[in-house]
Amino acid sequence: MPDRALSWVGTTLSDVRNFPEDARRFAGYELRRVQQGWMPTDWKPMTTVGAGVIEIRLRGRLEHRVLYVAKFEEAIYVLHAFPKKTRRTRKADLDVARDRLRAVEAVRRSGKER
Repeated sequence: MPDRALSWVGTTLSDVRNFPEDARRFAGYELRRVQQGWMPTDWKPMTTVGAGVIEIRLRGRLEHRVLYVAKFEEAIYVLHAFPKKTRRTRKADLDVARDRLRAVEAVRRSGKER
């Protein structure tokens, strides 16, 4: 089975590139697993963002998170990447991911109607 494409939504690619080296490498490893059809090694569903959204937990010197959705056939959409400083995920981070998921869904709907 060929690897599925990654589609970086918004500033997510540059956000991951700004992670410390250890978190950046681990994010790449985990996303590669997802492309190959595997689940990340440390994850949880983020139903508060939307159906099918998964949070990859990156643990190192600092905590980081990558949110993605893989339920669409054409690509894995990486919705948001951010450092995590508290136990709870900030509402602002959830809102960014939710807005980007809505944008992906809107583009997909408009593309199918043509």
